[in-house]
Amino acid sequence: MLPATLIPKREIRMDDRASELCRSRMRDVARRTDRMFVALMACQWVFGIFVALYISPRSWEGLSSMVHIHVWGAMLLGAAITSLPVLLAIKRPAEPTTRYVIAVAQMLWSALLIHLTGGRIETHFHVFGSLAFLAFYRDWRVLIPATVVVLADHLLRGMLWPESVFGILSAGIWRAFEHAGWVAFELVFLIWACRTGVTEMKIGAVQQAELEQTNEHIEREVKERTRSL
Repeated sequence: MLPATLIPKREIRMDDRASELCRSRMRDVARRTDRMFVALMACQWVFGIFVALYISPRSWEGLSSMVHIHVWGAMLLGAAITSLPVLLAIKRPAEPTTRYVIAVAQMLWSALLIHLTGGRIETHFHVFGSLAFLAFYRDWRVLIPATVVVLADHLLRGMLWPESVFGILSAGIWRAFEHAGWVAFELVFLIWACRTGVTEMKIGAVQQAELEQTNEHIEREVKERTRSL
């Protein structure tokens, strides 16, 4: 067998031990990323409530005032978005279903924060940051449902409630596709990064499997020579 560093990336040969090592490393990466999103979801919830309290704490009708619906939305809707992915990350870490739910919830958080800030363009960068964080899973398939949520949110709210996503009273459908185009631009590089990371992980697994095989061979030779002496 050639050393792993000399094997072309598309021709990496994985035996049972190397495959087991690669799967183990992927599970470790998924567990760590799940834990990261547990902390991120909690921070986003607190931040969303803070934003709602800072921007629009109360609404008024004449001389009477009440808590603004944005505050309740940040508290209740934010809790609903956060609870399921956090529960799955704790109870079922490193499972594909867990990271897909986290991907959808994370993009829903982007939508909620954009709404709470009145569609400010700066808040849209939360979408790009969220996709970058999801790429930590090294599973490009996780990015697909996240992108679908972004596109659906921009299309629906762009038609029905444009001020909550674009900060203007009316917007053409082209604006949603313009935003989706920039998301797709980032998606190309993130998918490439995920695939490259998995390839490097496979190379590392093959190298470790080769090293273990070499060590076992040396140990057998030492034992045989010891018995012969």
